[in-house]
Amino acid sequence: MTESLRKILGSRVLENEPLSKHTNFRIGGPAKWLVEVRTVEELQEVIKVAEAYKVDYVVFGGGSNTLASDAGFDGIVIKIAMRTYEIHGSRVVAQAGVLSSALARVTANAGLKGLTWAISLPGTVGGGVRGNAGCFGGEMKDHLVSVEVLRGSSGGKGGEVEKVDKVDLAFGYRESALKHTDDIVLSATFELEEGDPQELKAELDDKLMKRKSSQPLDAGSAGCLFKNYEIHDETELQRLSQKLDIPTEMLSALGRSAATGEARRISAGWLIDQLDLKGKQIGQAKISDKHGNFVVNFGNATADEVVQLIALIKTRARNELEIQLQEEVAYLGFR
Repeated sequence: MTESLRKILGSRVLENEPLSKHTNFRIGGPAKWLVEVRTVEELQEVIKVAEAYKVDYVVFGGGSNTLASDAGFDGIVIKIAMRTYEIHGSRVVAQAGVLSSALARVTANAGLKGLTWAISLPGTVGGGVRGNAGCFGGEMKDHLVSVEVLRGSSGGKGGEVEKVDKVDLAFGYRESALKHTDDIVLSATFELEEGDPQELKAELDDKLMKRKSSQPLDAGSAGCLFKNYEIHDETELQRLSQKLDIPTEMLSALGRSAATGEARRISAGWLIDQLDLKGKQIGQAKISDKHGNFVVNFGNATADEVVQLIALIKTRARNELEIQLQEEVAYLGFR
């Protein structure tokens, strides 16, 4: 198996590689094999080897939104290292391995508006499109035109490269059709708008300052752990208002969303604050003192310790607020 992989990738095949070296959480046991692919053809060949040997595989981007098991992964972890982009007028094509923050900067420098919000995203374009990542009011779907995917075996077109238009991706809040298939994002095409490079640079700097002031960037984390909670109807809002002292500005924002037909969501971080869980620690995993929706690894935390904190947050939210928080983080290697 190892030799078959090395015939394709040479030295870009690692055995028993700690996943803690490849995730922003800095947590995770060994992957039996960790490989880096730089072309679509390499990706296709690695998948063929995995299928021939009947070995499980998982595709991995930047590791920004992933909690890897302490036991690791008994198969092949495929890191997407396809990292080129092209700009043709207002149209931008970026391969899946391009960092979202890097794409935000290069497009702003080129005087193209629409992706400055992504300067704060720690992950890759492929992962961002798959999960419709977003922050500062922007989402991946906003300026997306289409994606190119490698079809997975579940759809009956395994191994084929196809273009999929935005309309067929069923985007929602931190959601897309891609999350429910084994298709692999290869690249994404965006249509941006003309803007002033200096103004766009100022936007980048402003968003980076906001991120620095509000998020714990000095410890390992997967970013926001939970999705913001969606208020389903007026009755639920009234019930929560009886349990929580919801600030006037938050109620006003919820009202504006309702008036425009948008979903009404309350910050998960704020809800966790109200449960008085900031600073709660299990082992060396801790709910950040700075932002309630971040669990940080401030030393040598284990995945099990993080899972215990996630369970604690969800249990307290369910028991005290009668709501079910949903994780954004992806689990790797858990049974």
